[in-house]
Amino acid sequence: MFPNGFKTIVFIASMTYNSCNAAEIQYYPAEKAEQLQAAVIAKGKNYQARTANLLENGQPAYVNQLILQDSPYLIQHAHNPVHWYTWGDNAFARAKRENKPVFLSIGYSTCHWCHVMEEESFDNPEIAAVLNQYFIAIKVDRERRPDIDAVYMEAVTLLTGRGGWPMSSFLTPEGKTFLGDSYFPPEPFKKLLLRVNEVWQQQNALVLKRADEVATAVAKSSLTRQQSQSLDLKLLQQTAQQLESVQDRRYGGFGQKMKFPNEPLLIFLLDNYQRFGDIKALAVVETSLLAMAQGGIYDQVGGGFHRYSTDMQWLGPHFEKM
Repeated sequence: MFPNGFKTIVFIASMTYNSCNAAEIQYYPAEKAEQLQAAVIAKGKNYQARTANLLENGQPAYVNQLILQDSPYLIQHAHNPVHWYTWGDNAFARAKRENKPVFLSIGYSTCHWCHVMEEESFDNPEIAAVLNQYFIAIKVDRERRPDIDAVYMEAVTLLTGRGGWPMSSFLTPEGKTFLGDSYFPPEPFKKLLLRVNEVWQQQNALVLKRADEVATAVAKSSLTRQQSQSLDLKLLQQTAQQLESVQDRRYGGFGQKMKFPNEPLLIFLLDNYQRFGDIKALAVVETSLLAMAQGGIYDQVGGGFHRYSTDMQWLGPHFEKM
C-alpha cells in the first residue's frame, strides 16, 4: 500500500541518552501510524520535508503528530525526532500520568532563531532522545494561540527580565512555569535538559514551590495591570528624562549593540512632547526615525522596516518583518 521503506517514517525515537545510536523504536498505534502516513502522502510528490534526517530514498526518517496540523509553523516541525504534542489535555494528562515536566516551545513560522533552534536541537536525534525520555514536549504557534503565548511570555519575562522567541519554558504537569528563557545553543540545551530532569527527580518539592511562586507573581502582575490608577504626570516627565539620558545621540535609538525600533518608547516620547512641550523628547524621536529611515533596517525595495538591526548604526538588518 505504501512505498518501500515508507513505514519507517512513522516512528518516534524513544532513545535513552546513553544509547542513542542503538535506538529503541516506539511506534504509534497502527491506526495513528496509518493516519500519519496518509498525511505525508497527501502532501504530494513535491512535498519537501524540513529535516536533515532522511532515509536513503530521500524520504523523511521521522514524522510526528504535527503533520496533522494546518499551522505552517507546526508543520515545519512535523519531521523532528521529538515526540511533539499540540497544546491540549492529552499532553498534560500524559505528563501527570508519567510524572514528567512539560517542555513548552512557542514560536512562529518566520522567526529566525526559532528555525536555528529547530535545526540545531529539535532535529538532532540525540537531543530529541533526551526530550522524549524525560519530558512531554509541546509545540505552540504564537500566531494561532496568542493567548497561550501571552501567559507564558509574562512568566518568562518575570523570571529573566526579557522575552523573545523561540520561547522555551519548563512547566509542571499542571502547566505552571518554573523555568524559562528563549533560544539555547544545542550543547547548553542538552545539559539544561539533563539538569532539569535531575532537579525534578531529586528536588521535586522545591520545583513545585517555585512554580507556585511564579504563578502567583504572574497573577499579581495581571491584576495590577487591570487596576485603574491615577496618572502621575511627574512620573511621565521623569521617565522621558531617563530615556533622553540613555539615547544614542549619534546614531539614534537606545543601546550600544543591536537595536530595535522600540516604537512604544518613541510614541511615549511623542506623547510627552505633546503634553509638556518637551523639545528634547521630540529630538530623540526625530534622530531615531531619521537614522532608521536612512539605514539598512529600512527595506528599500519592499518598504517597511525589518525587526531590528544587528549593529548600533542600523546598517545590518535582521531580515524579518513583524
